[in-house]
Amino acid sequence: MKRLTLLALFSALVFSCGTPKTVTESKKVLKGYWSLDDISYSEKGTFTVKLLNDTSRECFTGSSWRFIPNNHTGIYTIDNSNCPSSDRHFIFDIQEMNSETGLYDFLLKPTDEKKKSENNVGFRLRLVQLTDTSMKWEQTVSLDGKPFTITMKFSKISD
Repeated sequence: MKRLTLLALFSALVFSCGTPKTVTESKKVLKGYWSLDDISYSEKGTFTVKLLNDTSRECFTGSSWRFIPNNHTGIYTIDNSNCPSSDRHFIFDIQEMNSETGLYDFLLKPTDEKKKSENNVGFRLRLVQLTDTSMKWEQTVSLDGKPFTITMKFSKISD
C-alpha cells in the first residue's frame, strides 16, 4: 500500500511538471508559415526602430516566417527589395504566463543556421492573440523613460 501511494505521488509530480495543455495546443497552431502584415506603435509620431536588432519596420512588413515547434526553431525572410534580404534563423519558446487570461511570454533568440547565437541576446514578446489564421505579438520597450509598445500582426499562409 505504501509503494502504491508513493507511486501515485511520484506520477502526479511528473505529470504536473509537463508542458501545459494550452501551450502544447498553441505550438500546434503556431506551426507553419506566416506573413508579418502590420507593425504599429502605441505612440503617434515618426520613430526609428530596429526590430529584433535586425532592421526597420518597413523591411519587416511583408516578411515571411516559418515556425517549427517540435525543435523550437524558425526562419524569417525579409522580402523587401529595398532592404538586406536573406533568411534569418531563430529559436523560440512559448511559456505560459496566465491560463485565465490566455496571455503568454514568447521568447525569440536570433541564431545562425546551426542554432548558435552570436551574442546570446533574445527578445521577450507577449503572444496576445493566436488563432488558426492570425497571430499578434506585443513588445514593450522604454522610450524617454515611458513604456512604448510595438505590435506585430501576422496572418497564416499555410501549415
